[in-house]
Amino acid sequence: MDVRSRDDADAFTTLDGSTIRVLLDDVVAGARNQSLAEAELQAEQATQRHYHAKTEEIYIVVEGRGEMEVDGERSPVEPGDAVLIPPGAWHQLRALDGPIRILCCCAPPYRDDDTYF
Repeated sequence: MDVRSRDDADAFTTLDGSTIRVLLDDVVAGARNQSLAEAELQAEQATQRHYHAKTEEIYIVVEGRGEMEVDGERSPVEPGDAVLIPPGAWHQLRALDGPIRILCCCAPPYRDDDTYF
């Protein structure tokens, strides 16, 4: 069984500008078909708009409020909301009046070389 504490995951800044902690993936825990990370943006910060050619993502908001854009469609998001981001869909997350924290599940596992700006 692979159990990993968030506190054991080092934070780093990704290509899109968010602060990430990889919780489980093919490197950390041997997950073959998906990855799970926590991402955080500070108030009024936004990720750089991008897409993934192969990866399908699901964002789950766990803290804060934001605005999610997927292929030009915008929606407010708050804790408890889940967002599906299909492969090839341009997307961007913006924090509103405070920090926003999400869980991001990627299938197949996230790869920098599948991120396009």
